[in-house]
Order: sequence, then C-alpha cells, then structure tokens
Amino acid sequence: MIRLRRPATAAALALAAVTTAVLGFAGPASAHVTVNPKEAAQGSYGRFAFRVPNESDTASTTKVEVVLPENAPVGSVSTMPVPGWTVAVEKRKVDPPIEVHGSQLTEAVSKLTWTATGDAAVKPGQFQEFPVSMGPLPQVDRMVFKTLQTYSDGNVARWIEEPTPGAEEPENPAPVLTLAPASASASATPGAAPAGQAAADDDDDEDSDGAATGLAIAGLVAGLAGLLLGGLAFARTRREATPKA
Repeated sequence: MIRLRRPATAAALALAAVTTAVLGFAGPASAHVTVNPKEAAQGSYGRFAFRVPNESDTASTTKVEVVLPENAPVGSVSTMPVPGWTVAVEKRKVDPPIEVHGSQLTEAVSKLTWTATGDAAVKPGQFQEFPVSMGPLPQVDRMVFKTLQTYSDGNVARWIEEPTPGAEEPENPAPVLTLAPASASASATPGAAPAGQAAADDDDDEDSDGAATGLAIAGLVAGLAGLLLGGLAFARTRREATPKA
C-alpha cells in the first residue's frame, strides 16, 4: 500500500516561519568590548574585567589595548595574570597628584596592552576576559575606556566611540564604567550614645533580663517540687494512720 505524505500542519508551518525569521534573516549579534561590572561607586576599589569577544569568522584576536581616560586618573591599577597572555603597563604624569592612603602619586596608568603568546589567541566564536583591580575610583560620572582589538589577519577593531546617554548606541562603542556618588554616612544624633556603646548597653540589659527570668523559673520549679514532696508526705502519713480492718 502506498502512503501519501501528510501535508504540513498550520502549527508546523508557523514554527518553520518563526525559525526562518529568527535564524535566517536576523543580522549578526552586536558584540563589542565591554567592562564588567558596568557600575561602581566613586572612591571605591573594585575588580573589573574587560570582556573581548572575537567577531571574525576566520581570524583570531591577538592583542587588546585599553586606554584609561586622561580626565579620570586612578591611583592603583593592577592586572590579573591571563594564561597565554602578556601584559604591558604604560604610565603618564599627572598634575595635580593623586592622593592614595595619604601618599601623593605623580604617575598613573595610562594604557594596558595584552598580547597573546603561542596558541592563546581568542579564536572565532570565543571570548576572553582580562581582569584588573582599580581604585580609588575617581569623582566622575563615568570612565570611558577606548580599546583597540587586533586580529591575526592585521585588521584592527577600534572601540573608541563614546556613547551618549539617551542616544542610539554608536557602531563602535567604547567600554563605559558608570560611577555613582558614594553614599554619605549617617550623621550621629546629638546626645546619642555611640553605636558600639548602645549595643553594649543593649547586651547588658538583655543579660539582666535573662538572669532575672532564669531566677524566676528556678524559683517556680523549686516551689512546685516542694508542693509535690509535701503532698506525697501527707498522703503517706494518712495511709499509716488508717487502722487496718
């Protein structure tokens, strides 16, 4: 018997149409160099990672150059070793000096360059993170890190365009770290005891209350025990005094 092929159902056709629309006609994803996390507090220290995706189908990323903004110098910048990559640190003079833990620093890191060695280059379809530690973060609204990404075929992706808040993202945006003002510490109420002293006083009160409660419970238990013993003695006395039949 010959079986005729069943025509596609409406649901199958709809699924095929959606799949084609998503996979067949969607443009390439917008992947660019970013800094993560993307937000931090002014004056704080933090660990950040420059995430570099490889956008080429045939070449590998062999070098990444990150330029720190001149208008927002950072006193302390250190890098974490990345297997298969070397890092070069460039510095520049800063005026006025940067104060870090009471010391006046006249130099600040201006550029970080990671270069792949051996087979460590970022291959097509992969990404690599380059961690750094920075602080204290400057008193500015944001830090823009212009970045150059060099491929093994000689092409260079220039992620140097500064995004404008509220505007459409540029074609080659630079990584941006948004900085929020540090929260002001709450002021002490005049005449109030220091927090540590208040906590100690509370602990003392709790200890006193606990001791009083413990004594009350012990007294109650002792009273109940006395009543129980008295009742037993009274019952024994009556039993002994009762004449036998």
